[in-house]
Amino acid sequence: MLDKCLSLIIFSCVLGSCKGASVNVGGLFDTNDGLQRAFETSIKRVNEQRHMSDAFPNVFFVAKSNEIDTDPFNVSQIVCELMTEGVAAIFGPNNRFTSGHVQSMCDTMEVPHIYGRWEPSQIRGIGVNLFPYAETLSMVFNKIITDFEWKIFAILYADTDSLFRTHRLLEHLDIKAHTIFLYNLGTGPSYRKVMREIKDEEIENILIDCSIHILEEVLKQAQQVGIMSEKNRIIVTSLDLQTIDLEPYQYSGVNFTGVRLIDPESPLVTSVVEMHKYEWGLDDPSKLRVEPALMYDAVQLFARAFKRLRDTIKANVKTLPCDGTVSWEHGFSLNNFMRVSEMEGLTGLIKFDTAGFRSNFQLDIVRVTENGLKKIGIWNSTNDVEWLLEARPQKSEEELSLQNKTFLILIAINHPYGMLKQSADMMTGNDRYEGFGIDIIQELSKMLGFNYTFEVQRDNVYGSYSKKLNKWTGMLGKIIAGEADLAITDLTITAEREGAVDFTMPFMNLGISILYRKPTKTPPSLFSFLSPFSTGVWWYLIGAYIFVSVVLFIIGRICPAEWNNPYPCIEEPEVLENQFTFKNSLWFTIGSLMQQGSEIAPIGFSTRMMATSWWFFCLIIANCYTANLAAFLTVETIVSPFSNVEELARKKAIKYGAKIGGSTFMFFQDSNYSTYKEMYKYMTENAAEVLPSNNDAGLTKVLREDYAFLMESSSIEYITERYCNVTQIGGLLDAKGYGIAMKKGSPYRHPLNTAVLKMQQSGLITELKKKWWTQKRGGGTCREDGGQSAAEELDLDNVGGVFLVLTVGVAASFFYTVFELIWEVGCTSLREDVSFKEELMAELKFIIKCDNSPKPVRRRKGSSNRSGEDSTRGCTPPYGFIPVIKTSNSDDK
Repeated sequence: MLDKCLSLIIFSCVLGSCKGASVNVGGLFDTNDGLQRAFETSIKRVNEQRHMSDAFPNVFFVAKSNEIDTDPFNVSQIVCELMTEGVAAIFGPNNRFTSGHVQSMCDTMEVPHIYGRWEPSQIRGIGVNLFPYAETLSMVFNKIITDFEWKIFAILYADTDSLFRTHRLLEHLDIKAHTIFLYNLGTGPSYRKVMREIKDEEIENILIDCSIHILEEVLKQAQQVGIMSEKNRIIVTSLDLQTIDLEPYQYSGVNFTGVRLIDPESPLVTSVVEMHKYEWGLDDPSKLRVEPALMYDAVQLFARAFKRLRDTIKANVKTLPCDGTVSWEHGFSLNNFMRVSEMEGLTGLIKFDTAGFRSNFQLDIVRVTENGLKKIGIWNSTNDVEWLLEARPQKSEEELSLQNKTFLILIAINHPYGMLKQSADMMTGNDRYEGFGIDIIQELSKMLGFNYTFEVQRDNVYGSYSKKLNKWTGMLGKIIAGEADLAITDLTITAEREGAVDFTMPFMNLGISILYRKPTKTPPSLFSFLSPFSTGVWWYLIGAYIFVSVVLFIIGRICPAEWNNPYPCIEEPEVLENQFTFKNSLWFTIGSLMQQGSEIAPIGFSTRMMATSWWFFCLIIANCYTANLAAFLTVETIVSPFSNVEELARKKAIKYGAKIGGSTFMFFQDSNYSTYKEMYKYMTENAAEVLPSNNDAGLTKVLREDYAFLMESSSIEYITERYCNVTQIGGLLDAKGYGIAMKKGSPYRHPLNTAVLKMQQSGLITELKKKWWTQKRGGGTCREDGGQSAAEELDLDNVGGVFLVLTVGVAASFFYTVFELIWEVGCTSLREDVSFKEELMAELKFIIKCDNSPKPVRRRKGSSNRSGEDSTRGCTPPYGFIPVIKTSNSDDK
């Protein structure tokens, strides 16, 4: 029995419960779709890897799983119990109605809420949704329908969510160019009636949007009715299409297409499914559904973000009662770390854009064939589809072969994509040029075996459609006219250009941002030494000082032990004195607060108790002030006149613009957003001042004027590596990419796409970008040293307030001393009936002597002690101090 107990203890220690901290993580599950198992196994995996992987924190996560119903009150009670136990995050539920209540509670208490489900709109707050954004998914199916050239089709939708998705799809489609029929499947279990209507209308193209729970039955009944035949083309929107049995449709001849977020052939997916196949009950990675996979990825993302939080600050989870007003101060930080983290998960690349939407993910377009599902295309973040198989007409081997082909490739002299080599030797041909785009062509040439000749576009015009000339200009005009084969530079893929020429898949993804001067540092305040505490704390501190002084004065008068015989030589004194006068109480408390103490020491137990409490308070306050003082004196706040494009548009004093005729300028021209429309109007009205002809001219205006230049983020990154007094302001306004342009319908697009994709996967493009952005031609000039920088010296601007306080204190003390002297001289002159001037001159003469002789007591001649009482000044005063008393009369001069 003892051996079993010891084994259990050792096993628990191995799991981490005996070593390091433990952090609770809450989970709410309202369905039996394997979400809870995915949640718990992912937690278990993180705990197993925390000592072996630097990506995970050295803490033991405890899964607090709860099965819930759809009653919001019961769900709220469970959430309150989790908050009371102290959780770092809450995962789920997937029911939108109950999840809304959970989101509201998490927002109030600032605890991250993590989930993975489809939503018609992004919920703002302290929440992270790993499911692809609804707007993005609608673009995918819009692209598929457009490429399949569906002019007439029907949409079968199941419920409200399906209707929302359908509405978004219709918003992107050109209604005038399509005839669309909407059919509701109904409540079931039979859906044949509406399917017969589709068959009677002889509609061949059908898009089915329904839950995965009924999809298999819907497809079965569709086949029974006869709309899954050779003449039909079906698109299914569910991302879990691959998880159902598709064998009945493999030999039906139906053109059956779908999408998937999980690639079952991915090494990561196969290894994770193999690792947890007994816990999940899965033998085949293709049976893994999206929502459990998103839950697994969510835990992995959370663990990485929690590691970054713990590395940044000492963040401890705390209990949060629902009936209080306490919130977790690190919740928003953890939420932000999740949104800026990147990782490769079961559902592909997990990354979020500046708006909090999941971005840069990839969807596989699959088709049901006799051999099962086959990938026929790839959709990426540029909203474009790269078709791989039957979607495009088959070309002959001669057409697809690039071996020994010679291409005329257009380039532009634009850093760092195409530049003239800096060399003392005379160069000719392709050897004259270097740059990022040049290197990409060189690598593609090695991979595909083609030859090339570069030609510079002299006017550096990339190309746009001219209504006046009724043709395309610049590089694209030459491509369309057949005067060149390819064009590569910072050529943005736009819808208008895509309609005129073909592009490869993007070799670089970017967006529009703002180039502006680096924000200036605000000068330190004269009273910056007050910054460690807020204004409220300073007022509370003054109040505490006054309150404690008054209470100490009162307690001192009440406490019997504080009343002492001032002259112990008199055994039965007539009066007792108390050292805690009001002035002494103020002096005692201020001395303690200043960490200097005073000559007054409490005697009674009650006064000592109060003094101890006050000293403890002073100890904490003084150390907190000291700990923060250094940071507040040395750190200078960076102030920028604007932080995003909306603020820039409102700044009338700052000019802004973009390259005239470029894709950035066209973005504002085509935008329907009110702010961008106003900015476009401003730029066109002030074109001569704010629209430079090229990026170099825009950079010059930024350096010389109060001007903000709107341009691509990749170019801004290149410039900020070399010009240290400019920077990027704000996030990205859009998402787009640079591609290699070629003639419409070119047979070389597919092999070039494949080669670009291989370069991206191998990391070669990343290496080339690093070479031309941060190494060549002055790259890295403005990069800060990675080592620890030395502390900056403090000048008078930082500590001038302290000198001011000292000066004011000394001046006030001097003037008050003069006042006391005049007051005392006046009182003495009245009491002793002497001249004020005479008494003042005598005092000044004594002060000027500056020796250690005792000060004589001035009295009229022949006067004696006015009290007539025996003096007790020779008696021993308290604390054993025996003063030496010397007296003199008015004759001693």
